[in-house]
Amino acid sequence: MIAVVDYGVGNLFSLLCSLRSLGLDCVVTNQKEVLKRAERIILPGVGAFGDAMEKLRESGLVDTVKELAAEKPLLGICLGMQLLFDKSMEHGEHEGLGLISGSVLPLANDIAPTLKVPHMGWNKLEIFRDDPIFQHFQNGEWVYYVHSYYATNCSDHMLGVSEYGVMVPGLVRSGRIYGMQFHPEKSGSAGLRLLKAFSEL
Repeated sequence: MIAVVDYGVGNLFSLLCSLRSLGLDCVVTNQKEVLKRAERIILPGVGAFGDAMEKLRESGLVDTVKELAAEKPLLGICLGMQLLFDKSMEHGEHEGLGLISGSVLPLANDIAPTLKVPHMGWNKLEIFRDDPIFQHFQNGEWVYYVHSYYATNCSDHMLGVSEYGVMVPGLVRSGRIYGMQFHPEKSGSAGLRLLKAFSEL
């Protein structure tokens, strides 16, 4: 079973539809015991980093997520990926989960002013480092992004990158922990195949 963490941040419907279209057993939950029984965990998220961390703390799930990340595969998606890092500079400085070393910074500070923020739309994902998560994925396939901040100082953890004025870490890994800055559930066949690979880890 795959458990999707429900902490009040994100539209989970399309993610659930994608997982179910793959024939995967999945549940949305904020219950610690259900999360502990799951074989894999997905941490979704949309919105602002600070608000999301506050809601995760209010849910009482911060320690649970950290504990489970040491025991079973965990995937952070979009803002959920950013929460995995040490900190974010989105509207001030906010502490993250600290599961992957690195910081989350504004895209606008590092790209040309002619490029729009948020970075929204399709972009090629280039494989930076081989990994089982790519077992059903071909180098250079297109994935769908919607984000204004990006992970930095995390080259040791980068698996896939996309170019948008800077090299955006699109897919990262530390041990059993994975993060996808793009939305696999909105990335068509390529995204589904990445989710399938995660389910097979």
